[in-house]
Amino acid sequence: MMQEPEAVANYRDWTVYKAEVGGDTVCYAVTEPTDRDPAGVDHGEVYFAVSTWKSGKAAEQPSLMAGYDLRERPKPLVRIGSNRWDMFTAGDEAFIETDGDESRLVGAMKRGSDMRISAMSERGTNTEYSFSLYGITNALERAARECR
Repeated sequence: MMQEPEAVANYRDWTVYKAEVGGDTVCYAVTEPTDRDPAGVDHGEVYFAVSTWKSGKAAEQPSLMAGYDLRERPKPLVRIGSNRWDMFTAGDEAFIETDGDESRLVGAMKRGSDMRISAMSERGTNTEYSFSLYGITNALERAARECR
């Protein structure tokens, strides 16, 4: 059972939330896309989050939450500058495969100014999202403090 997340702080384009989930505390930084393509499609609610569990189950775990189910292939692709990361899908969410790739992505997010993600909906629509990375470093530091 998950309680309603509590907004803790805002840092530029990112908001830090805290929630109780199954007896554990989850703290996460989240942002919405600054741009969505194609324009004429109902994307639903789309977010990118970086989550940390107080129990240590995960730390700085990046994920895409789409407003629709995602296709497994082609894999969703994250781009920051010339760096690229493939994601795997689980229904309407996408994650990074390995802890090493997660930490490389989070490091690039802290150094970058924007991130693009391309994915395909279960219905076959190619989608692309732009996310601002302004405020991510402070937001992640705050999320870590909240879940100590």
